Amino acid sequence: MSKSSIFTNGIFKENPIFVQLLGMCPTLGVTSSAINGIGMGLATTFVLLMSNIVIALVSNFIPDKIRIPGFIVIIAGFVTIVDMSMAAYLPSLHASLGLYIPLIVVNCIVLGRAEAFASKNSVGVSALDGLGMGLGFTLALTILGTVRELLGSGKIFNLPIYNEEYKLLIFVLAPGAFIALGYLIAIVNKLKKAS
Repeated sequence: MSKSSIFTNGIFKENPIFVQLLGMCPTLGVTSSAINGIGMGLATTFVLLMSNIVIALVSNFIPDKIRIPGFIVIIAGFVTIVDMSMAAYLPSLHASLGLYIPLIVVNCIVLGRAEAFASKNSVGVSALDGLGMGLGFTLALTILGTVRELLGSGKIFNLPIYNEEYKLLIFVLAPGAFIALGYLIAIVNKLKKAS
């Protein structure tokens, strides 16, 4: 597999949200706006990239008996960096994402890539995989957040698009996340079959 295909796999072919259906908790929980989607996606991308690099470097030194706990400690270190940095420099986004930032530690996308890919590959390839998966996750969260924000409040990135009296409040609420995600997955599947 070429390096470019490893990078693009996470964005298109193996998108964590639209194809693998991983990480549904933050996907449904934080995507009430496009800004939240980008913020959560970029935070997860940083954790994926950095943890994949470190795990690729140290995986040969971690005994098999404590491999998963070791990976979780590494991931938790990067999540702590993201959490504290966001609290210091982006307090409104940090408040909006809330508990979902610390939950990146147990996000199955991050731990799955650490176990299935980074622990078995070189640093460079693992970095590309982490970046590709992270950007695919960010893209999916941003698209879902944009759709929900547009339909639920008549805005995109908090900029008014149409009159608020036509908004569909359900799309800002939890059921709207399921509805919008279901339609987006159907569209992605239709496009994949057409190509």
